[in-house]
Amino acid sequence: MEAQKITVKATDRPGFTPRRFTFVLLNNFTLLCFSSAVECLRLANRMSGQELYQWTVATEGADPVSCSAGIEFNAQSDLGDLARDEAIMVCGGVDVQTATTKRLLNWLRKEARRGATVAGLCTAGYALAKAGLLDGKKATIHWENHDSFAEEFDEVTLTKSVFVVDGNRVTTAGGTASIDLMLKLIAEDHGEELANAVADQLIYSSIRTDQDTQRLSIPTRIGVRHPKLSRVIQMMEQAIEEPISPAILARDVQMSTRQLERLFRRYLNRSPKRYYMELRLQKARNLLMQTDMSVINVALACGFASPSHFSKCYRAHYDTTPYRERGSHGAKAS
Repeated sequence: MEAQKITVKATDRPGFTPRRFTFVLLNNFTLLCFSSAVECLRLANRMSGQELYQWTVATEGADPVSCSAGIEFNAQSDLGDLARDEAIMVCGGVDVQTATTKRLLNWLRKEARRGATVAGLCTAGYALAKAGLLDGKKATIHWENHDSFAEEFDEVTLTKSVFVVDGNRVTTAGGTASIDLMLKLIAEDHGEELANAVADQLIYSSIRTDQDTQRLSIPTRIGVRHPKLSRVIQMMEQAIEEPISPAILARDVQMSTRQLERLFRRYLNRSPKRYYMELRLQKARNLLMQTDMSVINVALACGFASPSHFSKCYRAHYDTTPYRERGSHGAKAS
């Protein structure tokens, strides 16, 4: 059955031209962030019965690239000069540091100087920050890359929002956040009715805004709805570099240390100290695999005063040392 057309007075406007997007695919990009964005544009054209949007796919050298799922994509163009009003949507994914080349950075800086809107989808916010395009701006990135990004780019105001629009710089957290961003752009360009119609076609019933955060709430994530436990975990997550003692954590939620211990044992089958250690080691692993920080600096950033103690705890949890973890990741990346 043919979908009902949404009336938008677009092509009737004097001098109207379709809005153009160039999607720049980095090697190992996340397929979902790219396909979600393009599908929104396609559906906007279909639902309006007009060519409101045009898009093209570019890669460095116009070479084929693979997404992180291993599917290869051919490009329509190289990284060349674009029209003044053309928006650039950089699509990142796994190991974005390696995919961010000097040529890409120089091209992004050149296009930014001409006033282009530049967006980083999923982990591509890293490429924008590396090019200096997010200095003094608000931005977001996939939660898994949040720690490493914050360590490397302290001149960027990093948020945990689903997407962020700060002037002509745009970033998304990845996954279905591309849908939320494109629905916002469609609504701004041609009205809420068309954006809602596109969402209906996608069977996307809960449109998020830039005020929504990307991760599930702590109770949903851990599968436990206990307000004091959730509060303690939130305090732990916010104090990785300078860990808080269990006694202080318990006091701040008006419990005894013994009561806090029983709470963690009952719901998470581990002690507060063990849970906290796992959070710190997870951050350490992210920093080792996603940044060039020294092992000593990673240890300090995760609350370990002694590198030897850090190495001992890391080996006990991951069955390898921080140095070997860094070395094995470097070998895979090369």
